Amino acid sequence: MSGTLTIVGTPIGNLGDLSPRAVEALEAADFIAAEDTRVTLGLLNHFGIKKPLVSYYEHNKRGRGEQLCARIEAGENCVLVSDAGMPAISDPGEDLVAQCAARGIRVVAVPGPTAMATALALSGLPTGRFTFEGFLSMNKKSRREHLLSLRDERRTMVFYEAPHKLPATLRDLLDVLGDRRVALARELTKVHEEVIRTTLAEAAARYADGGARGEFVLVIEGAPEAAAQGEAVTVEDAAALALALAAEENLSPSEAAKRLAAETGLRKSEIYHAMNQKG
Repeated sequence: MSGTLTIVGTPIGNLGDLSPRAVEALEAADFIAAEDTRVTLGLLNHFGIKKPLVSYYEHNKRGRGEQLCARIEAGENCVLVSDAGMPAISDPGEDLVAQCAARGIRVVAVPGPTAMATALALSGLPTGRFTFEGFLSMNKKSRREHLLSLRDERRTMVFYEAPHKLPATLRDLLDVLGDRRVALARELTKVHEEVIRTTLAEAAARYADGGARGEFVLVIEGAPEAAAQGEAVTVEDAAALALALAAEENLSPSEAAKRLAAETGLRKSEIYHAMNQKG
């Protein structure tokens, strides 16, 4: 008889947030798959739980996922945890859940804390509709495409970011989205928890020289109605972005105009013509 995969949410900072049901699930598991076994061992030791640990993280998830599925199909019960928060949300556990679903393995969840929902609730921005965008890519082309796709997004947007990448991310957000209200949440549920409610322009200036500490959640105001109706990306904006893209990736003006046309919905010929005027 096949076992079960149980995804268990763990504290994002305060160990007191681990639920009694989560403790029970950890105690009942045959083994625990963890993003960083050292982090999870500290959690288990705090609650007096002794269980075999297996590493499961971004760079071994394919092969290790097959091994975990095989063990579960053989009758073992596995608990999946991340370093903090809910597994499978902006987390390699997403792949393991998909693998189990494809193989007909039962998957259940023990809900727990998530930085995304916590920051959103504290932000002071509209929460009725929102979009979770996770981490922005470090690849310039992918990053630009991601941000451009959000220029007209009217829902509140939530991003994760590491402290050393925060200055560049804030600059990019301001450049593409324009000045918006933003809440920067850091060290959530920890001793030095802080929520800074400001604007992208002020946040970019505040962290321009670095100095950020702790993991950040950025909650950003959606586009105003006028932008959502298509006024945010002008032909001139697209031409400027196309010229920058051509220089960065050594593209012909025609190819750069084609790329921006696909991203913005504007006509390639209009973008190309504006590029020639700027060039």
